[in-house]
Amino acid sequence: MAQVRRAVAQWQGDLPTGSGTVSTVTSSTISSLPTSWRARAEASDTGQTSPEELLAAAHASCYSMALSNILAKGGTPATSVEVTVDVTADKREAGFTVLSSAITVSGVVPGLDQAGFEAAAATAKDGCPISRALVGNVELSVTATLTA
Repeated sequence: MAQVRRAVAQWQGDLPTGSGTVSTVTSSTISSLPTSWRARAEASDTGQTSPEELLAAAHASCYSMALSNILAKGGTPATSVEVTVDVTADKREAGFTVLSSAITVSGVVPGLDQAGFEAAAATAKDGCPISRALVGNVELSVTATLTA
């Protein structure tokens, strides 16, 4: 059965000086998170977020689940994985554009070697639903390091 998740955003003012909020409706876990153009395009020290930061969070969360599932199904469940995603956006001729989503993952996976971890990490990059939503539009990469 298809799942629908809902979020709502509000904005006041023009783009350069206005501000807004974003909230998750389905889970109510994010409420009135502040957003602004400055946080999106100029500075990250505003105490506000951006769609690109939220995309990075969504990709990191999705990818960590996909990788954990692949490892467990392969008979080597992870003790832990830590995923960082860097989403890069810049102004292009068509306007502000998301260019890449770079995944960095480290994991503790008993019984698996570095090559096996890298293979699982690449499979997760290609299979994660957020990756599949981005593929063909955004450069995707993964760097995987097996720890302990």
